[in-house]
Amino acid sequence: MTEPDPTDATAPAEAPELPRGLALAWGVAASPNRGPRRELSIERIVDAAVELADADGLEGVSMAKVAARLGYTTMSLYRYVTSKDDLLLLMQEQVIGVEPPPAHDPPDWRAELREWAQFTQALLGEHAWYLDIPVQGAPLTPNNLQVVDRGLRTLRSVPLDQEEKMAVILLASNYAKAAAQLQRDLARAVDAAGGHDDILGGAYEAVLRDLVDGERFPFLRPLVESGAYVGEGAIDDVAFGMERVLDGVAAYIEARANGLPGAGRDFARDGGDPAAGGAGRSGSLAESDDDLRDAAAVAARYARDPKVKKAAEKRKEAEKRVRELQKAVHEAEKKVREAEKRVRELQKAEAEAAKAAERDRS
Repeated sequence: MTEPDPTDATAPAEAPELPRGLALAWGVAASPNRGPRRELSIERIVDAAVELADADGLEGVSMAKVAARLGYTTMSLYRYVTSKDDLLLLMQEQVIGVEPPPAHDPPDWRAELREWAQFTQALLGEHAWYLDIPVQGAPLTPNNLQVVDRGLRTLRSVPLDQEEKMAVILLASNYAKAAAQLQRDLARAVDAAGGHDDILGGAYEAVLRDLVDGERFPFLRPLVESGAYVGEGAIDDVAFGMERVLDGVAAYIEARANGLPGAGRDFARDGGDPAAGGAGRSGSLAESDDDLRDAAAVAARYARDPKVKKAAEKRKEAEKRVRELQKAVHEAEKKVREAEKRVRELQKAEAEAAKAAERDRS
């Protein structure tokens, strides 16, 4: 066989070699030179690391701690996993190796996308340390790609192109991730404080009713008065937000089905095919994009306007004076309450003294 000419520009480029972590995830990495104790494996190392992370968070994971858990030296692990970054990648890969909810028949994109997002949120909630690992790039490991594939499966029946479908599942997964992170952080705060009331504000409901006045907080005041601000309301905030995300996706799918071009791109305005990037009919979203860009430019100029900045500073100074006055009022009210308490105590003491004197006379 003739060897390819390296100077030939038409010759196919040689595929780059996968980094060690990705090669391990795909099962194509070279096997390590094993020592006499052959029972150690990448699977056992990752299992031990996940157990440590589930129990103590990422700070509980180190090559030394994993080795100690398995009864090996730290150096023996490096023959299998060459860095902690690779270990973290394999930990992520392992915990997401769970099949998401099955497809519906007939297809129901809204129900399926909701279930896929809820599955993502539940998975992150079960392994909260996953949220602490920085995003390093696009998903490239097999289990991660399977999650993406199943997300795309939820949209198999909708009239969107492939990039739009990818943008939709990214939107849904980001919402699920944000919800999981909020719940994780609140749970940690509640745990540290020893109860919900201190964290969610229930212990301060009466104080907030006094502090949040209708003049300074005209729109928040009714919510505080109702008790819903620091109490358990009737609305599940996470589920509510997810439904509104789905509403937005539904509106976008309908707009695309009716011939409007996709958003977030520069489209020609020549009446071309929307799915191919043309403008479609008049009143396109491309024109709306221009309006949004103009509005953003106006907002940016407004924010930089010296008069606006000066007005904002004056507002802050006025709010500071209001807070100082409110503090003085509260202190005065506190002194009044203390004085009233002393009066009651004196009255009680006088009454008791009068009773005692009456008993002595009798």
